[in-house]
Amino acid sequence: GGSVKTGKMPDGEKTRQCKQEEEQQQKEVEREGLIEFYGSYQELFQFFCSNTTIHGAIRLVCSKKNKMKTAFWSVLFFLTFGLMYWQFGILYREYFSYPVNLNLNLNSDRLTFPAVTLCTLNPYRYSAIRKKLDELDQITHQTLLDLYDYNMSLARSDWSTLSTRKRSSRSLLHHVQRHPLRRQKRDNLVNLPENSPSVDKNDWKIGFVLCSENNKDCFHQAYSSGVDAVREWYSFHYINILAQMPDAKALDESDFENFIYACRFNEATCDKANYTHFHHPLYGNCYTFNDNSSSLWTSSLPGINNGLSLVVRTEQNDFIPLLSTVTGARVMVHDQNEPAFMDDGGFNVRPGIETSISMRKEMTVRLGGSYSDCTEDGSDVPVQNLYSSRYTEQVCIRSCFQLNMVKRCGCAYYFYPLPAGAEYCDYTKHVAWGYCYYKLLAEFKADVLGCFHKCRKPCKMTEYQLSAGYSRWPSAVSEDWVFYMLSQQNKYNITSKRNGVAKVNIFFEEWNYKTNGESPAFTVVTLLSQLGNQWSLWFGSSVLSVMELAELILDFIAITFILALRWFRSRQQLSPPGSPPNSHDNTAFQDEAPGLGAPHRFTVEAVVTMLPSYNSLEPRGLSRDGEMGHE
Repeated sequence: GGSVKTGKMPDGEKTRQCKQEEEQQQKEVEREGLIEFYGSYQELFQFFCSNTTIHGAIRLVCSKKNKMKTAFWSVLFFLTFGLMYWQFGILYREYFSYPVNLNLNLNSDRLTFPAVTLCTLNPYRYSAIRKKLDELDQITHQTLLDLYDYNMSLARSDWSTLSTRKRSSRSLLHHVQRHPLRRQKRDNLVNLPENSPSVDKNDWKIGFVLCSENNKDCFHQAYSSGVDAVREWYSFHYINILAQMPDAKALDESDFENFIYACRFNEATCDKANYTHFHHPLYGNCYTFNDNSSSLWTSSLPGINNGLSLVVRTEQNDFIPLLSTVTGARVMVHDQNEPAFMDDGGFNVRPGIETSISMRKEMTVRLGGSYSDCTEDGSDVPVQNLYSSRYTEQVCIRSCFQLNMVKRCGCAYYFYPLPAGAEYCDYTKHVAWGYCYYKLLAEFKADVLGCFHKCRKPCKMTEYQLSAGYSRWPSAVSEDWVFYMLSQQNKYNITSKRNGVAKVNIFFEEWNYKTNGESPAFTVVTLLSQLGNQWSLWFGSSVLSVMELAELILDFIAITFILALRWFRSRQQLSPPGSPPNSHDNTAFQDEAPGLGAPHRFTVEAVVTMLPSYNSLEPRGLSRDGEMGHE
């Protein structure tokens, strides 16, 4: 039996060793500081999966010994992650499409009565242009006789006298001959001679010729209907006669009493303060009631007795038969401070008929900005407003055409307002304006001018939905005393009683009016709520989980930067020739022994330490002491 002797470590050596371990531990604690980084990407990912609140992430590390489970959960995790961000993309696309919700409200309040415009449908032979109109009628009658063998009531001797008197001067006849009314064979009969028996008069199209200023380019403005062609041709020359008037006020011959026999609103009689007058080239004298006056009419109750009631004269006296082929009156309902475009929204009132028009008010309020291309007041629309009214889409479109007309043809169209510095088209001054106008009109209808794209809808607009009912007025049993009373009160004296008068009633159908409004369908709050729903659906986590994911990304970037920095510095230390072989060691700060006159060199190390496990919460000092005590 040999015996083994165990040497006992001296107390001083043991104390020195414990002190060195405590100093080493203190250095490690100092190196940790406030921010800790991980030694590798694996440690970072393992720590994140073990401690994150995102569901399913723990499965990526707890089953690392089973590669099949790890692969399955990895595929499932990243597939779920991709599906979630696919849903995020759909939500963002819907948000940036700026959808709106339509809100429908019914309001009950005192209703402001709209403006009502009534026209005579009788272009009047104004005294200022009567002579020229008579001359144009003579020329037209002769043209119809040559084309259709139709002799109107005017005597042929009058035409001969007129043509003899005007032949020596540059009269209206010269300009009419430049734009004659002609017949043209239809497309399928072009190759047949005019005297062919297979060519009937009904196989011709009729129109008038328009040529450029140098007569190098002409086209035939043709119509399938002879009535339409004659009216358009006559209207073209009629507009030129009107444009020659230096003062438009010369055409202002209002005859309110001879057109409006009776006017009542809310059972009260109307007066001259309730209407304004203007002249329309085709619809004659027009009167607008309740138009932008100081005291607008209001309706407290619906019904025919609480609206506007008019008795109007519809007999055409001293009218222009070649320009107006209908009898009656034309009425239009529109909002205040808006022009009355009789061609767009008006309709005719028949003679001998009582027309009852019921209205329903409807307001539309659109969202501007990113939600729609509407405009608040038209100030952001690149078209000058030529009308003395507020912005509407039709006002903008007509202004756009008129501005292009002045720019292209050098003059303005008579039907629209006159721009500053321009003059109305007149073939005594602008020889080829008709050719330019019809060419431009074709481009306008095809939207080559871009007016329909430039002019946007207003964000706030008021419309009136109309419905009409008709009945005979006056009735057969009451017409005698009605006409007698009209003759006593209004000096009513016409030959055809049945076609001489008409009655119009305009009233609100109901007290309520509808408001169509828009509200954002997808706000920022809605977007965040939808994103949170998708995140909870796919990962069952919250906003803090998103912060954990953001922290993971930032740590990943930091580790990448540190590792790249260490690699770059190690390459720098290897590059100089004659450097010590161990100069690239980064385990500690190194002081090189300076030679004679040699500068000091320091190598800075980025220390990366591993975090302690969350399962071990005891201080390192206690653990060390326990081990030492155990020893």
